[in-house]
Amino acid sequence: MYLSDLIITGQPQISLDELFLDPLARDAINQLLKEHNYIDELRRYALPVNNKILLYGSSGCGKTTTAKAMAAALGKSIYVLNLSNVVCARIGETGQNLKMVFDKAAREKAVLFLDEFDQIGKERSADDKDSGEMRRLVNTLIQLIDYFPEQALLVVATNHPDLIDPALVRRFQLRLGYTMPSKEVLDNYYDSLLDRFPAELKAVERRYAISFAEAKDSVLTAVKAKLIARLEKQAEACE
Repeated sequence: MYLSDLIITGQPQISLDELFLDPLARDAINQLLKEHNYIDELRRYALPVNNKILLYGSSGCGKTTTAKAMAAALGKSIYVLNLSNVVCARIGETGQNLKMVFDKAAREKAVLFLDEFDQIGKERSADDKDSGEMRRLVNTLIQLIDYFPEQALLVVATNHPDLIDPALVRRFQLRLGYTMPSKEVLDNYYDSLLDRFPAELKAVERRYAISFAEAKDSVLTAVKAKLIARLEKQAEACE
């Protein structure tokens, strides 16, 4: 397996200011970023620098976007684990694949993002079918996380934090929960998405009780439909 098969790179950058975060989560992330900006000064006083973050909660509510925004804020490359290629049926190979990815992120002082972390960090007693291999994989992960350097950043995400082995969870200094946005938050999000369009394209249906990802897909699809309808009408008038 080649290293290029194990990671995905080149994600678009996004600013933290563009994220709709809970105030407490935003403060915690800003504190972590400041620690990395002043890492040399903190080390002079033998102060640890937090660099392991667990993001958990509803799908489509900003976990992946948060990882990308943190990388952009720190000016670091971001490597996203390609889970479909990392997991291997051969005993021990999944752990070797993970080590290759961790080593690359460590060397380059990058942000390493592991999505669906519960798939590789499942609680060791929960997998009766292949408990031996799961124990080996979790033990490998524990070592990789413990020795991950402070200059790099490890961000993992899961929709099912209860499935993750407690020994892994304890190793994350920052654990942030993501919930479905309220109507007020979604209205603010819709306003930010629609701000760049002319007034006639902004009058679209707003859906609620959905994630940010679903809201974005819904409103932009509606805008495109309005724009295409307007263009078709203009074309017909010119015939």
